[in-house]
Amino acid sequence: MLIELLAEYGLFFAKVATFVVAIIVIITAVVSASQRGGGESEGRLEIKKLNDRFSQMEDAIRHAVLDEHALKKHSKDEKQTAKQKSKDAKKTANKKDSKTDADGASERNVYVLDFDGDMKASAVESFREEITTILTMAKPEDEVVVRLESPGGMVHAYGLASSQLARIRSANIPLTICVDKVAASGGYMMACIGDKILAAPFAVIGSIGVVASLPNFNKVLKKYDVEYELLTAGEYKRTLTMLGENTDAGREKFVEDLEETHDLFKSFVAEFRPKLDIAAVATGETWYGSKAIGNQLIDAISTSDEYITGLAKDSSVYEVKYVQKKNWQEKLGVAAQAAMESSLDKLIARGLHSWNSRH
Repeated sequence: MLIELLAEYGLFFAKVATFVVAIIVIITAVVSASQRGGGESEGRLEIKKLNDRFSQMEDAIRHAVLDEHALKKHSKDEKQTAKQKSKDAKKTANKKDSKTDADGASERNVYVLDFDGDMKASAVESFREEITTILTMAKPEDEVVVRLESPGGMVHAYGLASSQLARIRSANIPLTICVDKVAASGGYMMACIGDKILAAPFAVIGSIGVVASLPNFNKVLKKYDVEYELLTAGEYKRTLTMLGENTDAGREKFVEDLEETHDLFKSFVAEFRPKLDIAAVATGETWYGSKAIGNQLIDAISTSDEYITGLAKDSSVYEVKYVQKKNWQEKLGVAAQAAMESSLDKLIARGLHSWNSRH
């Protein structure tokens, strides 16, 4: 019985493995074709006024809980309030010669961006377009809010992402960073640029440190009498390698480079958060939001939803997204991945059903 069971599982997983390998080959070919095609795919801007969305949500719940009489009364009160606001706005316009929205709101605008960071900070390609767009319109009395989520990643990639945020500061436009889940390492490098940093109580903040690791297979190569040649020009062109025999001098230089990067990281954070005790927080540790406020890594405890809905009461709030247009190769790759995941789920479910029916 046990041998039969093992044989069934072996056959089942062999089918799954064959299917996965086939799909990987197809996806690899698609990606290669896409890269050979060259040229960056064009994108488009999507701008939504969040005030309208919040109003629709409010109307939906109101119609669900209020009776007809209460709804009529609310509608009447709302019209009177809007009329009064319009009168007040006209008076203000006559005094200050300032423009107002049709509903009487001030001309202050809030622009909301999202940055969801991975190891390579891939979102920076869309992020730079969004920031460029906002800077064509934003004024010093406006505000930019960035909903930031990132555990960090490559130094140069997050350096570029941080530089994009610095453009907003350089334009003297108030910048608020909202962290609902995590802004650590490179994520905090970005967050520290904000005039204000807001975080949820259990958001992970900090990790002001630098880390690098790599495996070394030199002993394995020696075991099988495989020689590895690494030729360089320049004493420190390579310090540690995966296949060569690493030296103490190479390790020392590698650590020296890490320390230098860490010093740059600390200086960068200290520039934008001068009140920080940088020596106390630049240990690579992380803190939850409720603790991070104590060491001044953040300025207040708040979720992005709470902050943005508050702004919408007296400002026009716009969500700005730059959506990359996928070419046919990328669409095919996404479709192939979805098909693979669906087929794997079906194969596993079928295999488990078959086994359960026999046993």
